[in-house]
Amino acid sequence: MLKFFTAFIAALAITSPTIAQTQSQTAPSNSTASPAATTAAASSSAKAAPKKSTKPSKTTTKKVAKKSTKAKSTKNAVEAPDKPSIGDLEGLQRTSDPLALKSNAALVVDQASSQVLFEKNSSVSLPMASITKLMTSLVVLEANQDMDEVLEVTNADIDTEKGSSSRLKVGAKLKRSDMMHIALMSSENRAASALGRNYPGGLQACIAAMNAKAKQLGMNDTRYADPTGLNSQNVASAQDLAKLVTAAYSQPLIRQYSTDTKYVVAPGGRNLEYASSNRLTSSSDWEIGLQKTGYISEAGRCLVMQAMIDGRAIVMVFLDSKGKYSRFADAGRIRKWLEGIHTTAKADVQ
Repeated sequence: MLKFFTAFIAALAITSPTIAQTQSQTAPSNSTASPAATTAAASSSAKAAPKKSTKPSKTTTKKVAKKSTKAKSTKNAVEAPDKPSIGDLEGLQRTSDPLALKSNAALVVDQASSQVLFEKNSSVSLPMASITKLMTSLVVLEANQDMDEVLEVTNADIDTEKGSSSRLKVGAKLKRSDMMHIALMSSENRAASALGRNYPGGLQACIAAMNAKAKQLGMNDTRYADPTGLNSQNVASAQDLAKLVTAAYSQPLIRQYSTDTKYVVAPGGRNLEYASSNRLTSSSDWEIGLQKTGYISEAGRCLVMQAMIDGRAIVMVFLDSKGKYSRFADAGRIRKWLEGIHTTAKADVQ
């Protein structure tokens, strides 16, 4: 799978419908419990004012100008459609599923029993974007590094892969714990890069440790090329990422940092407040034990979570979702479906 992905990256224009077709044929039976598919303008006119003059007054002109500016601003605020991802080019979007998820790949697992509850293209290796930061944090913690040691952001932490910005300027200094906190909670790339660069033996040693840990966990379709996830060569299947979530959940700091909603750091004595990249962490409707989001154009919108649903721990993986909020909506669809199954089961018992 990894060899195929590497060949595909080199070609870029090549697509392989075989995988998608195979998945499409098996999709209805992928879920242990196969749910049935469910789916669910007004105009007005304004009365024209009496025409007083063919020449508009200065006041009228100003009002029109303000309205035009507002309309232009609203138009510019419309979100541009996502670029085609690796999954799209592979044809994975042609795979249907009974819940009509917007993610090209998904996996839902009972954490306690490892029972697969739902899956969709779950064995296909895809770019994982910032989900990478879970593994970065895991190997750093397992290296038993001093979490109070102060790390400095350098030019080596600037994103030359995607050209993304960062609120951490070159020269910014934070404790290792703070770097990990904002890397997990807010997906701060320079913080994750600094963690990898300051790993025992340096950046390459960190990447080697990440790949070794993946192998140890049985993540056979996974490969890491950098500690941030900006590199599209960081790939994994949904099945592999479910194993990573379970392993990372054993670390209390990863659970705490990834699920915090806000956190303030003070590089250079100036306070910077970071917020979670996952809107669900602020919702009272969710009991989330661990989470991580991710996005690059090659990966689409990604999300992994551990959450309590109807009294049981559930691991959810969503890869290559379309639309800014669709991965969160997919999590909601899964939860509603699981709650429906539970309600039906209780009614049958009664």
